[in-house]
Amino acid sequence: MAINEIKEKRIPNHVALIMDGNGRWAKKRGLPRTEGHKEGANRVRDVIDACIDLKIPYVSFFAFSTENWQRPQEEVNVLMDILSQALDKYTTEAIKKQIKLIVLGDASRLPKHVRDRLLKVQERTRNFNRLTVILALNYSGRWDILEGVKNFALHIKKNPDFSLETLNEQVFRSFMPGGNIPDPDLLIRTSGELRISNFYLWQLAYTELYFTPVFWPEFSREEFLKALADWQRRERRFGKISEQITSDE
Repeated sequence: MAINEIKEKRIPNHVALIMDGNGRWAKKRGLPRTEGHKEGANRVRDVIDACIDLKIPYVSFFAFSTENWQRPQEEVNVLMDILSQALDKYTTEAIKKQIKLIVLGDASRLPKHVRDRLLKVQERTRNFNRLTVILALNYSGRWDILEGVKNFALHIKKNPDFSLETLNEQVFRSFMPGGNIPDPDLLIRTSGELRISNFYLWQLAYTELYFTPVFWPEFSREEFLKALADWQRRERRFGKISEQITSDE
């Protein structure tokens, strides 16, 4: 599929990805699960480059969930090392391409060397706006909402005169860690699993979902374009009669 075919139609504002199937991809080839994670890291770069070419403003990667700590410690250590190496490798490239990085999740549990690198790249890219990459690390949708509740409770404690009548979705959302990130227009999950696995529970209310049997290490630029083309063929109603996604808009 040619990228120009996608450019001629509406482009999503935000694409989110659940990168699943690294371990199964490796097992299928008689390799350690860690090799799947290493190969999967290359696909992140492919998707980022495609987003830049298509001028998609936001892309999210569900890189490590709060539940992933239950995996074998050796695998967790490898994942952290891969992340650390990727940050070292792509920081210069992110600056050159003016890519902004946002980390979403409870970073306090991450190894110090990973936290240090994340803080460094976020600080060095915070003023860029060509593409915003959201990296969900030690993240869960329930954590995101609960943090919003805690922050709102603290706000009430400091401002006892706050009127609950003024509380609406927009106000509450401002207290969530991911509250200033636009809702995804499209969520892509690889490997054939048909669930969202505690990712962006608040933000996915009207997101179009795309599931593919392709394992993440095999999720090429072509597969990404196929997902976008599928999204472009859908109608998005948002409770209204119809909002047809066509090249006329």
